[in-house]
Amino acid sequence: MPRKATHRPTTVRTLAEAILTVALIVPMATACGPDSDASATASGTASAAPVATVPTTAVPTVTGTATTAPPTTAPTTAVATTKPTTPTAAPTAKPKSPARSYPLVDGSTAEVQPVGNQNWTARIVSRGSVLATLETKDTDAGLDANDMFVVLSLDGTVHSWMGGAHQGPGTFKLAGGWTAKLTKVGELHYRAQILGLDNAVNGTLDADQHDTGAVANGVYIALTAGGRISAHM
Repeated sequence: MPRKATHRPTTVRTLAEAILTVALIVPMATACGPDSDASATASGTASAAPVATVPTTAVPTVTGTATTAPPTTAPTTAVATTKPTTPTAAPTAKPKSPARSYPLVDGSTAEVQPVGNQNWTARIVSRGSVLATLETKDTDAGLDANDMFVVLSLDGTVHSWMGGAHQGPGTFKLAGGWTAKLTKVGELHYRAQILGLDNAVNGTLDADQHDTGAVANGVYIALTAGGRISAHM
């Protein structure tokens, strides 16, 4: 009997503890209702609220070569600062005077052409071939072409004759009353002094390496570099 008395109080305490535990669980369950869930959610991991985005206009993607937009500034017109120059006409070459032709005593022809500065050139032409050329250089010109003597004067006229030559050195009578005193200066170089009636020197011809000529009061005189002199009027 004493053993049973000891066992009953223990059972009563256990039931009382169980009732007390249930009593405590009920209010805790009530506290863990919807409001508790909201608190738990707030104290737990926060959920990111959706961000309101502003719709943007989609930019089309252009494939290929990019086109540069034209500048928005107004184009400016370049103004030339240099003054226009007045075009000048190109100088035209002065046409030469037509050639003069003079028949010569041997059947050939002298074609005379001006060369400027009141000088002239004469080509001795025979059967289409040029045999010799004379040119005045501020003095008369002359030559001996196979015993045909030719003088080209400063006025562009030509005179020719055959023969009548003298071989220098020496003193010789010439046509028109002139006298020529020839001296040899060097190889292919002769000089002739033209003397008047009083033996005064009226002029000098100098044939240095080439023939020469002169006109003295209408008398044509030719002197060669080899010392031959001839005159004609």
